Amino acid sequence: MGRTHPLHTLEVLLLVGVGGFAGSNLRYFVSLVQPGLTGTLIANVAGSFALGFILYEAIYMGYLADQTHVVVGTGFLSSFTTYSTFAVQTTQAASPLWMIGNVAANYGLGLMGVLLGRMLARNVNGRSKEAEKMAEQETTETEVPE
Repeated sequence: MGRTHPLHTLEVLLLVGVGGFAGSNLRYFVSLVQPGLTGTLIANVAGSFALGFILYEAIYMGYLADQTHVVVGTGFLSSFTTYSTFAVQTTQAASPLWMIGNVAANYGLGLMGVLLGRMLARNVNGRSKEAEKMAEQETTETEVPE
């Protein structure tokens, strides 16, 4: 999605909007199935895992198109995960211990989700772009000139 394309901004806005629509509706569904702190934690951890995969997929494999990264990463996951709800629910928790536990769970499990998403992106096809470049360099270095 080159910046010289005349519809670049419109295309990006539409992709973010479509992703945001889907993400916010799924977030609403999660809140119906699992209301309160637990539903927010589920959405935030699942979103962290998915975002970890999407971001690191671009580094390690690069199979997904730029448009996919925009619609899923910026649109869908930004509206699916919810920092503001997490913050409000934390301040409304029953006790200071619940507040601390909720913050620790969201940040700890969220970071773990990103790391697991990255691990999946590195291992999904068995060989990353990084490994292919290293193998290519080794092949080039070991070739015997004629």
